[in-house]
Amino acid sequence: MQGPGAHSHRQPLLSPRMASHLSHATRLEERAESAGRGTERVPGGEAPRSTGLPVARGRSGTAEEEAPMLDRPAARTPRLCVKTAPRPGRQSSRGREAGGRAAGGRQDRPWGSEGGSEAADLTVLDKEQFFEELKRLYRKKVLPLELASKYAQFHSAPLNPADFEAKPMVLLLGQYSVGKTSFIRSLLQGDFPGQRVGPEPTTDRFMAVMHGPEPRLVPGHALAMQADKPFRGVASFGNNFLTKFEAAEVPAPILRNITLIDSPGILSGEKQRLGRDYDYQAVIQWFADRADLIIIMFDAHKLDISDELRIVMDALRIHQDKIRILLNKADQIDSQQLMRIYGALMWSLGKVVNTPEVCRVYIGSFWEHPLKHSQNRFLLEKEKADLLAELDGLPQNAVVRRINELVKRARSVKVHAYLIHYLRKQVPTVFGKSEKQAKLLQTLPREFVACARRYGLPLGDFPDINKFRARLGEVKDLRKFPKLDKAMVQEMDRVFSHDIPKLVEKASRQPQYGGREAGGDYYARDWRR
Repeated sequence: MQGPGAHSHRQPLLSPRMASHLSHATRLEERAESAGRGTERVPGGEAPRSTGLPVARGRSGTAEEEAPMLDRPAARTPRLCVKTAPRPGRQSSRGREAGGRAAGGRQDRPWGSEGGSEAADLTVLDKEQFFEELKRLYRKKVLPLELASKYAQFHSAPLNPADFEAKPMVLLLGQYSVGKTSFIRSLLQGDFPGQRVGPEPTTDRFMAVMHGPEPRLVPGHALAMQADKPFRGVASFGNNFLTKFEAAEVPAPILRNITLIDSPGILSGEKQRLGRDYDYQAVIQWFADRADLIIIMFDAHKLDISDELRIVMDALRIHQDKIRILLNKADQIDSQQLMRIYGALMWSLGKVVNTPEVCRVYIGSFWEHPLKHSQNRFLLEKEKADLLAELDGLPQNAVVRRINELVKRARSVKVHAYLIHYLRKQVPTVFGKSEKQAKLLQTLPREFVACARRYGLPLGDFPDINKFRARLGEVKDLRKFPKLDKAMVQEMDRVFSHDIPKLVEKASRQPQYGGREAGGDYYARDWRR
């Protein structure tokens, strides 16, 4: 039997430094167990969630072979460490740019994940992710084919990043003195800079009414240069239009969610064409392409649809799903007159709107004065509530609308690319180019049908034949257009078959936010900030 000093010649199993670390780790584990924080599952074993203690793994990776790493200071984190779960509401020191390692971070959290009890705090993050994905799809897969086929020469210019992140836009149209500016004042519950109200044609410019910290006017030239505003594309209309375009910033709650576009009244006769130094139809088309809702207003005392208004409504035929009709100043007539005027308006619209579906027609009186005929009060209040509810739903459906607009543009780009490719093949290489192009202009309807049959394209996606013929007539040589790149077309097909359905599925799982609180004032939520 050996004496007490028999082991004095042996080396200790742990150095003092390692023993200190082991004692510290033991105290941390006991503290975590007493706090009831549990463990966090990691690949290869479990570790206390709150300590963040480095763990060394055995070759088999089992929990029995894992032990605290005692050969390093505890303050230094080696590679094989267990990432501790951050506390709710706190962000790691690395930040979002370093990888989004905080709870609910942008890069680590997959789309559509529930996120536990913090799901309500991820509204802005989810929409930002969707907008970033839409911008990536457009930049990587749609824009290359758009540029190669010279889509902007026949249709609209390429989209800017701000077009995807812009707040929902509401475009107001109508003849002069129908109450467009008064409608905006009633929504804002006050005045805004640059407003002009009167029985004569007062609004002589396009005005974007936007949210801002204080009331002020922004000139059109400065507005077209701001990258964070969705109006950079209007610079293509020239200085004559920019002098007639400005923005009014107002700290109104409703403007946190939407942007209102006030337009000049549609004039009659030659005043519509000669009285303005810019292409009014093209400007209206530009705003309509980017608007989420188009409200065409009528005065209850002036129901006639002029030829100029008919031309505008015909140009907006491709946006029938966005168009709403508003019969304004309905409080100035009694119930019997209102019934007759409503019927006359529907009869007039039936000759202009060539669709089997019925347009949604709102009846109201949007101004600051009390109603003149109170017998229609209940009807007017219900109609106003329905219209405000539709405006209320625009921010909630912003992601779905942006997806829908991207799909429409992608389908239009694909049809345009195939159409240019088909027409280009019809033109000879050397002799007879001009004669063949002139013949194609005459037989363009037949060429549309032949192209649709050859490449399996729906005729409903083809552009307006008159506008396309006018643009095609300006092209001197179709052979100068580049050949169709089949790889770009395949990427475009992948957008329809894979990318867009995936986005729609994720968007359908997102909760809805914003809206009107029951019995309260207008509830606006700024989903961009």
